[in-house]
Amino acid sequence: MSNYKYRIFMLFKLPAAWLMGVKVSMINNSSCICTLKYRWINQNPFKSIFWAAQGMAAEFATGVLLMREIELSNKNISMLLVDLEGNFTKKAIGKISFKCDKGLMIKEEVSSLNSQKTKSTIWIDSIGIDETGQEVSKFKFNWSILLKK
Repeated sequence: MSNYKYRIFMLFKLPAAWLMGVKVSMINNSSCICTLKYRWINQNPFKSIFWAAQGMAAEFATGVLLMREIELSNKNISMLLVDLEGNFTKKAIGKISFKCDKGLMIKEEVSSLNSQKTKSTIWIDSIGIDETGQEVSKFKFNWSILLKK
């Protein structure tokens, strides 16, 4: 899917992330990078990016990889976010890139679903890096995947 199609998907399915300015800047079989720039719409009172806006970009980086793998598997699989953890190490200002490099792990987990194993959960992390290369936040998302009949 092209970046344009991700933006259209986001506009209709995740409008808050679209408004915040979340963008997919890179995706391949093993990783995804979503970016978010500090703007008026995603600010907090401390002149940095609001934690929930960071969470949207981080979640999208993990969710897009999972959605992509489910689509490639040709299996009828549903996905649901069931838990998350977040840590913040530095003020998020400027352009933040949220990288998830767990594509191969996701592929293995999706491939493992069959008639004997119809449900699984998988923790997938996404790390936010600022323009100087410093980590600003780290999120871990617990996705539940279910093979439907």
